Formats: sequence, C-alpha cells, structure tokens
Amino acid sequence: MYKICEKGRLSWLMALLLAVSFSTFGQQEMPLYAGGIPNSIPGTDQETNKDFIVRNVSKPTLKVFLPDPSIANGTAVIVCPGGGYGVLVIDREGYQVAKELNKIGIAAFVLKYRLPSEEIMKDKSLGPLQDAQKAIATVRERAAEWKVDPKRIGIMGFSAGGHLAATAGTHYDSSFIDNPKKTSLRPDFMILVYPVISFTDKIGHKGSSANLLGQNPTMEKVKYFSNELQVTKSTPPAYITHAGDDTVVPISNSIRFYEALNAKGIPADLHIYSKGEHGYLKEPSFDEWFGRCKLWMQVNGLLSQK
Repeated sequence: MYKICEKGRLSWLMALLLAVSFSTFGQQEMPLYAGGIPNSIPGTDQETNKDFIVRNVSKPTLKVFLPDPSIANGTAVIVCPGGGYGVLVIDREGYQVAKELNKIGIAAFVLKYRLPSEEIMKDKSLGPLQDAQKAIATVRERAAEWKVDPKRIGIMGFSAGGHLAATAGTHYDSSFIDNPKKTSLRPDFMILVYPVISFTDKIGHKGSSANLLGQNPTMEKVKYFSNELQVTKSTPPAYITHAGDDTVVPISNSIRFYEALNAKGIPADLHIYSKGEHGYLKEPSFDEWFGRCKLWMQVNGLLSQK
C-alpha cells in the first residue's frame, strides 16, 4: 500500500514539475540581440516599468508565450504594444493579448522594442523597425524549437505598435539588421488594432511622428514611414480594426491602408466600430473585436493544426 501511494505521489510531483517547467519556458523573456544592439549609443539603462507602462527602453527583449502542445496549431504572432513611440502599454496590449492567443493555439512573442531617442540611437527612426525585423528573424530561425510553422509567422500591433507592425509588413525587403542567413523578414500576415499608419499632415498622428522622426522630419522620411504609400503586390494580408469616434488616431489611417491593400489585390479585412474611441477601453469588448479577428484567422487557415 505504501509503495502504491509513494509511486502515485512521485507521479504527481513529476507532473507538477513538468507543468511548472513548461509554464516557465512558455513565458521566457530573452534579450532580442545576443551580441551588440545595432544602431545604439552606449549609456546607462534608464528603463522603468510602473503599472505595466514601460519607458526608456534601450535593451529590447522578446517574451515567449507558448500554447498548450495539445492545441498548438503552428501559427505564431509577434505582438507590438502601443504607446505613441513614447511608452509601451506592455500588459494590456502585450501580455494579456499573448495569453489569449495561446488559448486558440497560437504561439505569441511580445516584443519590448526600443523607444526612439537620440540619446540611445544613432538614427532613432530605425530602432523600432530593426527590433521588429530581428524579432521576425528570431522566431523564423527558431521555429523548430518553438514548434511553429516558419510560413505562418504574423505581426500584430496596437496604435503606434500598429504602425511598427505595418512598417515591418511594408519594408521587409530593406534589411536594417545583420542577416547572415538571409532569413525572410516578411511577416506572413498583419493584425492592426486602431493603428497609426500615416505621418502625412492631414491624418498623421503627430505624437508618434515627433517621437519617431523628430519635430521637423524631411518629406522623404515622412513618405517612407507613411505605410499607406508603401504597399506593394507582395505586402502581406491584414486584419484591421478601428473605431469611427477615435479622436487620437483618425480612422482615416486604417481606411487609407485598407484602400492601398485593396488596390494592390492584397486580401484584407477592415472592421469599423462606431464607438470605441482610442484603445477600446470600454467598447467594443475584447471578446467582440478579438472574436472577429479569430474568425479572420480561421478563414485564412491560420488556426488549423498542422
């Protein structure tokens, strides 16, 4: 009797240890760059995190959230939190979303990207894009380890994080990182939630533009980072959602990007809510807009197990 109980106890302990081990690995946070950080100026780390609002990021990281292996479908999403390129809303637009992606079998990777600053970057306009490209390359190169399909790696962004995601989706053919393996930097799809898209005078978000490009950017840079002007026939498909009453980032950003995608024959869904303001703080509910996003992923074969 004692042996049976002891065996059962050992089995229970082993199962617990395995569960803890998987949970720990499934939420591993790692430096984005193994060596030196490109385009950086050496200095002291001044990063702060108060109430999950992160400031002064100079050392980018990638936090790994892996789904239960029994429901994993091989799709991966790199999540870029918003914050106007001035802060990162790392929990609500990062960790919480990653956990919901896990529930539908998707591996999620929350990117804590560098926030533009002339104190820590030689060219602050390129820092976030470099980090997004490195995140895509990292997930693709380590796809076997994380059990994801290297051809089903998407990027998701909120607000200014949506601008970063759209920038990664429209500028992937220009590599701003060392890429000795010639790994594709093209995301396979984009999910853009109340995104900043343009920096043009009429619809651009001035705060994000000033933080990324400076107060007086050249017209060349404004056009380069206005992603509705950078869509080609090989831009990845997108799911876009925005609220018509958004007074922070005009809905014109999403409409113009959808129109540019549509003009090039790129499959895209655009869902507009009459109410929601910026951030979807009260409405629509998370289940509402994320449910529609889930349906889009399902229709496009991103939730089928391989």
